[in-house]
Amino acid sequence: MNKFELIKKLLPGLAPLIIFVIADSIWGTETGLIVAIGFGLVEVLVSLLQKKTPDRFILFDIGLLVAMGGVSIWLENEVFFKLKPGVIGLILCIMLGISAYGKQNILMAMSGRYMKGLDINAWQQYEFLQSVRALFWIFLFHTILVFISAFAMSKEVWLAISGPGFYVLFGIYFVFELYQKRKRQKKYQSEEWLPILNEDGKVTGKMPRSIAHNGSKIPHPVVHMQVFNNKGELYLQKRAAHKLIQPNKWDTAVGGHVAADESVELSLQREASEEIGLSDFSVQPFKQYFWESDIEREMVFAFVTTTDKQLKPDPSEVSEGKYWSLSEIEDNLGKGVFTPNFEHEYQYLKHSIKR
Repeated sequence: MNKFELIKKLLPGLAPLIIFVIADSIWGTETGLIVAIGFGLVEVLVSLLQKKTPDRFILFDIGLLVAMGGVSIWLENEVFFKLKPGVIGLILCIMLGISAYGKQNILMAMSGRYMKGLDINAWQQYEFLQSVRALFWIFLFHTILVFISAFAMSKEVWLAISGPGFYVLFGIYFVFELYQKRKRQKKYQSEEWLPILNEDGKVTGKMPRSIAHNGSKIPHPVVHMQVFNNKGELYLQKRAAHKLIQPNKWDTAVGGHVAADESVELSLQREASEEIGLSDFSVQPFKQYFWESDIEREMVFAFVTTTDKQLKPDPSEVSEGKYWSLSEIEDNLGKGVFTPNFEHEYQYLKHSIKR
């Protein structure tokens, strides 16, 4: 469910308030309440006929309309009624705030109940979360304006803010978001696309590379290959200075992302050819694990091979490459010479060699 579908679901529940704003300006508060409540009851009847159950949000809106409108008429103070859209906005802000910044995404759980059987991958969940955060700030800003207008502004200003004001605000955001979405889609067309994995390593979709590296922490597969020579020395590459992650540090001989619709085996052959000029080799898998950095979360498929072929590192990817004895590697661990990922994987490699 995206932000526009969410608003579409909320509109029927907000309709009685809009009807009241119009009717109140023509016939007054009491008649406006009767008309708005009558309209709300018709909506409940329609939802009952269509879904076999009344819309709870509409029922809540009608109840709040009756309660606060009744208090306003009884005390002859319209400020109580003016607070109604603010109260609704505050409740929505709490739900959106918890979903956007808390540990439990209430709206995602609700959407799951209404869209049973729909498989939502991690990128869609990430996009949904960004939408909820944007909606939270829109609702919060509008709710603050409603409370201010209820106490400090004229009835006409309150009507403009609490009714059409929200739709103007959302309309501006809608146009801006539509522009941004088209801009992103154009950018994505020129990007490499990567598989999206669930926690079990199953592919659930695909995403642009920039999404994988923007801090979303959406799991995606990568391949690593440790390369030994017949002397038992381990070949390492020094990452180029322009690399986004861990520049100028020594790392695994071969490492790269698995492209969308590409197998792990094919990706390993491609990366080995591109990075160190190695082809026609056999490998042995020794570990599969998750690795998380500040900007991404990867499922690493680690392999090992032995070769005496001359390796030719790509200068655009690697600043240099050389063989290290295991004692040299041991002496430099923890000193910032190697990437953290290599030092982590090296422990798995040692355990595999011992076995």
